[in-house]
Amino acid sequence: MNETSPTSILEVRALHVAYGGIQALKGIDLDIAPCELVALIGSNGAGKTTTLKALAGLLHPTAGKVHYAGKSLLACAAHQRVRDGLALVPEGRGVFARLTVEENLQMGAYTRRDTAQISADLEHKYALFPRLAERRTQLAGTLSGGEQQMVAMARALMGRPKLLMLDEPSMGLAPMMVARIFETIRDISAQGVSILLVEQNAKLALQVAHRGYVMESGLITLSGASSELLSSDAVQHAYLGG
Repeated sequence: MNETSPTSILEVRALHVAYGGIQALKGIDLDIAPCELVALIGSNGAGKTTTLKALAGLLHPTAGKVHYAGKSLLACAAHQRVRDGLALVPEGRGVFARLTVEENLQMGAYTRRDTAQISADLEHKYALFPRLAERRTQLAGTLSGGEQQMVAMARALMGRPKLLMLDEPSMGLAPMMVARIFETIRDISAQGVSILLVEQNAKLALQVAHRGYVMESGLITLSGASSELLSSDAVQHAYLGG
């Protein structure tokens, strides 16, 4: 079950990451094509969040190669990766609690100088997340968990990313809000943004993704079309309750 995209916006080869004396990533390979939604699933501690942090520039690999849009990322600082169109919505959302919803979204455009277009994009995000339009003057710290997730996603999109990385977007949310968030993830994907989705709910992740990777103990152990992974006995047993 090995699929790679013939043309990729992201190419990861033999990536190793170690910190605190722990070898967290042990040489992973990963590809994402333009406009593709890829799920990365696995148990807690498998290395999924470490992968996203390494791609975002928040952790430094000890070995391997990462190419984004044909450019090596290893020498790029985290803020430069954002400017180049690679955005991370972190686990736990990380909203600016004492800023309003609108101020949070404006912070997402901090690398941009096109003021008029930023205003237009702001209205586009309110159309994508109507609940945020209703709460644009409310402090982000007073919102529900689901609303804060919307803020975090909309803030990342204000940077006009070509690749959006989402870390556990359903964590701690009520089922109705989870459904709403994943409907929006589909919409974002349909608008041409590539997405790398880390999600504990493996079934839900694979249902929205085009392809998936299974991670165990810092290694990619399976990859393939989502339909193949959903029907895999090994994946069923380990992650889907089969």
